Amino acid sequence: MANTYTQLYIHIVFSPKNRDALIKKSWKNDLEKYITGIIQNNGHKLIAIGCMPDHIHILIGYNINHPIPDLVEKIKTSSNAWIRENKLSKFKFEWQKGYGAFSHSRSQLDIVVNYILTQEEHHSKKSFKEEYLDILNKNDIKYQDDYLFNFFDEGNQWD
Repeated sequence: MANTYTQLYIHIVFSPKNRDALIKKSWKNDLEKYITGIIQNNGHKLIAIGCMPDHIHILIGYNINHPIPDLVEKIKTSSNAWIRENKLSKFKFEWQKGYGAFSHSRSQLDIVVNYILTQEEHHSKKSFKEEYLDILNKNDIKYQDDYLFNFFDEGNQWD
């Protein structure tokens, strides 16, 4: 019987509902660790993760036996419950529907990892909306404005 070999890298992006800046610097590292556990427990390899107040980037080595929609649903559902149980947000925390998932080649990994790990610096120059639209355009993804995240023009500053 022949073996199956894969090497797939997926960059996932999503945000809190209404793109509210609810992820606080005081607990972002704990959230990243919690989400790392979900990813690893589902057979994927975390390569990089980076939270901003109003969105998150995750780069994984993708396990083809666990569909991306199922993984994103599990990350959102579990982390949402974890945030509520630990009373980390004084506001009702919920992830926005939808997400972006983009494939990358092995030769792009260092660039994508650096991009994810330097989000604070990156967003001092560019909004999340500009960033997300750039990603969609670079990947030649046709989109309708009505189905994008709810964007606002305020900054992505930590409190």
